[in-house]
Amino acid sequence: MKMLEGKVALVTGGGQGVGQGIALALAAEGARVAVAGRTIAALEQTCAQIAQRGGTGLAVTCDVTDPADIERCVAQVVDAFGGLNILVNNAQIIPLGRILEVTDEDFSKGLDSGPMATVRLMRACYPHLKGDGAVVNLASSAAVRWDASGYGHYAATKEAIRALSRGAACEWGPDGIRVNVIAPLALSPGLRGWMDAYPDEAAAFVHSIPLGRVGDCENDIGRTVAFLVSDQARYLTGATIPLDGGQAHWG
Repeated sequence: MKMLEGKVALVTGGGQGVGQGIALALAAEGARVAVAGRTIAALEQTCAQIAQRGGTGLAVTCDVTDPADIERCVAQVVDAFGGLNILVNNAQIIPLGRILEVTDEDFSKGLDSGPMATVRLMRACYPHLKGDGAVVNLASSAAVRWDASGYGHYAATKEAIRALSRGAACEWGPDGIRVNVIAPLALSPGLRGWMDAYPDEAAAFVHSIPLGRVGDCENDIGRTVAFLVSDQARYLTGATIPLDGGQAHWG
């Protein structure tokens, strides 16, 4: 029997990159997976891959900065699949730039799509997760970089997500809900494009990773998430798991 047989998962930002890799890995372990995001064509492409492998996927359009859209998205998933056991908060607008460069508007977008969306989705899913639910939220090693120039606003949004996750893990543990965080380094389309455009810088970047490679979205990141939300990790909650090949120091 697969680890997630009979489970229902919702993955935001599931149309590409890390979100897609997580969705594929959850489906491979038997979960029925709803992928949410703003671009229906990308979501349907992920669902097509799930179907080709014999799984069940559902594409749900959702703007995670819109509270009403979040409520509708969760209701649509529960109506389609009869319940919800797993939530993965992956979607976020990334506010990169130096302190004097990032506008209030761009920072607000990062906050609205990051910690605000995370807590709203957790609240919306809470009634369905009670009893035997699991949440995985995404953080970033940007929060622990010594060379943090250009990452301050982004790191702030991700550290807020970590704080909310720890609070939820403590408050919702008695309700049978586990909440963990991953900080992934993965070969997303954006990172792949940068590496192709700047091969010398990319080589130095990869050299800084003790395991000597950038993580695969499905096989390295997605499979770990599948483990975290399974019964095999039933005593793990409130933790941050660095999935970065050992690159960042989380001491």
